[in-house]
Amino acid sequence: MRFMVIVKATKSSEAGTLPSEALLAEMGKFNEELIKAGVLLAADGLQASSKGARVKFAGEKRTVIDGPFAETKELVAGFWLWKCASLQEAIEWVKRCPNPMPGEEAEIEIRQVFEPEDFSPAFSPELREEVAEKFAREMHTPVEKRQLS
Repeated sequence: MRFMVIVKATKSSEAGTLPSEALLAEMGKFNEELIKAGVLLAADGLQASSKGARVKFAGEKRTVIDGPFAETKELVAGFWLWKCASLQEAIEWVKRCPNPMPGEEAEIEIRQVFEPEDFSPAFSPELREEVAEKFAREMHTPVEKRQLS
């Protein structure tokens, strides 16, 4: 099972306050543990929402909303993508994580990622293979030469 582990934003992260050297070192050690255990698939921190945008969909209409966004508690400051045997294993790993927002109350959300078999029978093995092949092809093609179809 794959899990998206979401570090929620705080007032400090939205203000653009960068983590201390000590926290970066602690997170580095934690990430090393995740790598050694074969859990970590991807990880990154995100810039403040003031440097982002949202696109609102209403039927065929698209509206762009520039950041910053008011509801800090609903924003994401960073994430990991983990491979774990269960939700309980992911929870145990999160409990070992250094506090990502020292001096502030922090929250980390864990959400299971859909797997192709979760969509069966609509996502047949043939369709899965076709999508996987196209994705692999496109990922090895320079961006400027990709066809969006």
